[in-house]
Amino acid sequence: MVSMTANQEHISSSSPIWQPFTQMKTAPAPLKVVRGKGALLELADGRQILDCISSWWVTIHGHSHPVLAEALYKQAQTLEHVIFAGFTHEPAQKLADKLIGHTPDSLTRIFFSDNGSTAVEVALKMAFQYWLNVGETNRTSFISFEGGYHGDTVGAMSAGRSSLWWEPFAPLMFPGDVVPFPATFDGDAEVESKEAESLDKLEFLLQQGGCAGIFIEPLVQGAGGMRMCRPEFLRAIAQMARQYNVLLIYDEVMTGFGRTGELFASVKSGTAPDIMCLSKGLSGGCLPLSVTMASEDIYQAFWRDESDKAFYHGHSYTGNPLACAVGVASLELLEQNPNVYQGMEKLHRKYLNQWLINHPKLERIRTCGTIAAMDVKTESVSGYFNDIAPVLKARFLEAGFLLRPLGNTLYLMPPYCISPDELESIYRVIRQVLDTL
Repeated sequence: MVSMTANQEHISSSSPIWQPFTQMKTAPAPLKVVRGKGALLELADGRQILDCISSWWVTIHGHSHPVLAEALYKQAQTLEHVIFAGFTHEPAQKLADKLIGHTPDSLTRIFFSDNGSTAVEVALKMAFQYWLNVGETNRTSFISFEGGYHGDTVGAMSAGRSSLWWEPFAPLMFPGDVVPFPATFDGDAEVESKEAESLDKLEFLLQQGGCAGIFIEPLVQGAGGMRMCRPEFLRAIAQMARQYNVLLIYDEVMTGFGRTGELFASVKSGTAPDIMCLSKGLSGGCLPLSVTMASEDIYQAFWRDESDKAFYHGHSYTGNPLACAVGVASLELLEQNPNVYQGMEKLHRKYLNQWLINHPKLERIRTCGTIAAMDVKTESVSGYFNDIAPVLKARFLEAGFLLRPLGNTLYLMPPYCISPDELESIYRVIRQVLDTL
């Protein structure tokens, strides 16, 4: 047991809660939220904060949505949970059927878990064992893209591996290859040359053999800085994966459920992965839930008489009925009103042009569906640890807006219920804050 000095005990927080992605010693005290409604959060002191990032990208319909609350209430009165090995239930079946109806035809099977990192871990194990089951024991490596983020468990870190967050854990991570990501933005004259460089490196690695799968966040790298690529690039990767008989694995944990302007980035890009990971917006932000979708070919590699060919993976809350019920309700909301996510990019561009397009402190402005991002020019090195982030975050909170910059990258990912006036107010306050820097 680690002992503490009297001085250390004195300066430590009085709360026992250890918060995520936070240097607890230097961070300001967390704000206590007492309720949320739509795009607004109410704090214990009575202040209201506009949630401009859907609370880590999950509350796609906004807070306390009555349809989701009703679905949760009804399901809780019927079945709150049951072991998912040897049993099933209607909410899981309905959600699986709906997902298959909206995703590429290549994806026919669904494996439930409970968060994005876990969905990626499932994909890693599934892809690795697939090759073992079909007798190709040399398929032991994965290729990912520079700046990619796939979660914080050891396998997910290994699939991302390029983030500075994970340097302390390097000895625990399995080796892998990283390809440059051709991040682009409005007016990027070099996009085609960057794509060619990336594809050349990818093909070189594939020619070496031994690759089990290619991991990518399609169209938008989230935590890596809202870095965007073109659909043409994804189509070139998909073609190369087929050429070299390598599994294509999409991490749509963030990009799924309307974020890119279509229900899924795979649909928007016209590509069909072999495996796809979903979470975040899957339950509309109500409960932890994720799935890993797989092709029929992958599933059939596990459909054997031999017990050791089965996929031995699971979680206590796999296929939780409460989470699945709100997942069904969330997807039905998206089905009934697709314009809430399909029309947001037009509004983003309107307000960018009105408030920020020529601002001297901004560069690399980019949009994709419901996501808008821009880089703030600073003298510090660009990236997540740029010291402008806490300054911006504090000033936005003072003005009543929850924006959480990724280093010097400022981004918007609002809930779909946000009104045009509320969305414009975000751009207006960004302009005001930038003018004070």
